[in-house]
Amino acid sequence: MLEILMPTMWTCFTVYAAWYFTSAKHYAPLTLNEARLLWRIHKNNTRCTSRKWNEIRHSGSIIGFKCECGYKHVQKRPVVS
Repeated sequence: MLEILMPTMWTCFTVYAAWYFTSAKHYAPLTLNEARLLWRIHKNNTRCTSRKWNEIRHSGSIIGFKCECGYKHVQKRPVVS
């Protein structure tokens, strides 16, 4: 019984660790120009008629923007690349 249980437990642990490290993400800072450019791309692709956008900040740096139309973009990247 132990010969079956231990490899199964290690396999489950390995699969869970791989899933966690590939799905866990943290915020990536953007410059003001990058956020403005992403907002303009959003406007062109969706034909958005909004004229204002707001910065989304985390720990003092810009991580995304929110458009008047309700669209929200937050820049995230995986913890392990």
